Amino acid sequence: MSRPHLYHCADARSFRALWALEELELAYDLTLMPFPPRARVEGYKDINPLGTVPALLVDGQLMTESSAIPHFLATRFGLSDLAVAPDEADYARYLNFLFMGEATLTFPQTIHLRYSRFEPGRAPEAAADYAHWFGVRLRKAEELMPGEYAAAGRFTMADISLAYAVMLAQSIGLEEQVTPGMAAYLERLSGREGFQRAKAAQTGVDSPF
Repeated sequence: MSRPHLYHCADARSFRALWALEELELAYDLTLMPFPPRARVEGYKDINPLGTVPALLVDGQLMTESSAIPHFLATRFGLSDLAVAPDEADYARYLNFLFMGEATLTFPQTIHLRYSRFEPGRAPEAAADYAHWFGVRLRKAEELMPGEYAAAGRFTMADISLAYAVMLAQSIGLEEQVTPGMAAYLERLSGREGFQRAKAAQTGVDSPF
């Protein structure tokens, strides 16, 4: 089995994959790129036709979904308690939060980011509406959390997915939408050694946010 190769932009969605790799302490190859790579990295679309990040290559197979990659890594490279197994009671909750972090919480932020920062003035109502949408959904997500972690009473890949959405919000000017409880959740998880190693691994490349 070949070692994973991650194509990453600092603090972009691909940070989920980088954090997961570090939590698992896997050996991996890392290509750091300026954002957006589809416009600034020659040949990147030959690697990932979508032009997005992350792009993870393992044994010639491409993965591009930032919420799926952490689970793949935790199950493909030996079973890890960072994934919740199908026979565990919280398996459904784990999967729900794993994908909620992207589909429900990160998606509205990308719309806000596009029309507030990358294309300012084009659709200010959309920027405001999606910022509000994110805040409402984040508060509902917090209500669904059973305790200190997203599922199974322990840190899992679902927490990486969920916490990244909070991290992104704090990076793009949506701090007012982050509740004190979710801010404390991110602060707690960002103290983990895996998170700190992931941050260190992207040193030298400016965040687009």
